[in-house]
Amino acid sequence: MPAFSRRDFLKLSALVPAGLAFFPLVSRLVNQRSFRQGKSGVPENIFIILFDAMSARNLSVYGYPRATTPNFTRFAERATVYHSHYSAGNFTTPGTTSLLTGLYPWTHRAINEAGLVTRKLAGDNIFRAMGNQYKRVAFAQNIWANFIVNQFNSDIDIRLAPGSFSLAQAIFGQWFQNDIGAGYRSFDDFLFKVDSAPASLVFGTPERLFYLDQATKMESAYHKQYPKGLPHSVNYPIYYRLEDVFNGVIATIKKLSTPSFAYIHMWPPHAPYRPNRNFLSKFNADGYQAVAKPIHPLSDNRKPQSDLDARRVVYDGYIANIDFEFGRLLDAFEQAGILDKSVIVLTADHGEMFERGEDGHDTPLMYDPILHIPLIIAAPGQQSRVDIFDPTNSVDVLPTLLHLAGLPIPAWSEGRLLPGLGGETDPQRSTFSVEAKLNPASAPLKMATIAMRKGPYKLIHYMGYGNGFSDAYEMYNLDDDLEEMNDLYQSEPAVASPLKEELLSNLDASNSHFRG
Repeated sequence: MPAFSRRDFLKLSALVPAGLAFFPLVSRLVNQRSFRQGKSGVPENIFIILFDAMSARNLSVYGYPRATTPNFTRFAERATVYHSHYSAGNFTTPGTTSLLTGLYPWTHRAINEAGLVTRKLAGDNIFRAMGNQYKRVAFAQNIWANFIVNQFNSDIDIRLAPGSFSLAQAIFGQWFQNDIGAGYRSFDDFLFKVDSAPASLVFGTPERLFYLDQATKMESAYHKQYPKGLPHSVNYPIYYRLEDVFNGVIATIKKLSTPSFAYIHMWPPHAPYRPNRNFLSKFNADGYQAVAKPIHPLSDNRKPQSDLDARRVVYDGYIANIDFEFGRLLDAFEQAGILDKSVIVLTADHGEMFERGEDGHDTPLMYDPILHIPLIIAAPGQQSRVDIFDPTNSVDVLPTLLHLAGLPIPAWSEGRLLPGLGGETDPQRSTFSVEAKLNPASAPLKMATIAMRKGPYKLIHYMGYGNGFSDAYEMYNLDDDLEEMNDLYQSEPAVASPLKEELLSNLDASNSHFRG
């Protein structure tokens, strides 16, 4: 009897609720865009709701054993669900930029921590491509994502500051409207950055003392509700409650004129993981045990599996808390009729790891928990679920949304139309993810990790690292080995060789633009 893999189970379980007999019909209807549209023949609104550091591997809507996302699942029943969707990067800067530009990191070059799009490409963004057809709105709670959004400021009609909807915040760059980017860089990323001593004792010390006083008062006031402390940003002084942020987003979207395009980038479930008391212990004793994996030689943290499992429990609780709040947002959208006239995109910029000694996403590693992200898109008035298993990438979102808006897809976009929403199915299509935070942005990539997904295979190429990884490869068959435990690079050269050649060819083409 042939083996029945977890992937086979996920495919079957996802397809049955949608109705196998109706899948071709639903897919065809969506492709023909026969959903409710405005008088101009395009969706009245397009909203991207992005959750930072949310891995698809920890969401029950994608088959995770813990019931972390019942409301995501409810949303998915009237949406197109992408099961093999990958981020183009493994941390905020490249992942966010690829989503907003439709360009891979080796092209847009926002590859360093808190990096920026290369100046000549700053006009290649989704806000400009949307033009004046939509009121363009942006809210990025993550300051690094905000650095990218700042580059597109002239193409945005309404910008909400990162500290919007917060209990306490001390962000100064937002006050410099003539040059917001320089304001954030000068004050929040240099003068007042909270993870190190103030750059200026004269200005920084009073600011630090004032903010810490405010934060302490807030932590004390809400300790019973958030026993582990209030959710807050890393490196920047922003404290908030999840319910306040969601209330703010709901109120903002309800007030927008039609038609509008909004990019909403929320910080949670990014660390520190701070679920409220109703979700803090939700999965403490459920008996779930993640697959134990050996510590990778390039792991920065090298934490024992027991520590990683404990962190995963809190992360999963935080996702469940976010899902609860998303349920309120979904209810509000339904009551206001927003779902009937809008394209709603639920996604992430990258995922999170609790394996191989690694905790989080600040790593050169490119395994699926950190790259496999959610993508669920509801078309206006869509009533049935469609499941897509072809590999897709964050660069595909921009051309697809422009297509749905009836706008031309720019020649510079490196993404494709998503299958089910105008694109053709292509299970053998190649997609790429790039990690190069230690490589100079203006130089050829020589210290980086590149992951290529093609069909069931995933090839990972390490360049410029120590511990035997100056020029190394790993290859996995994700259909048979979802946990990426069996490296096939040496044992299946007939498969590995053409994948390697394709990866290196694409890498060389991108590097050719940065050689002297």
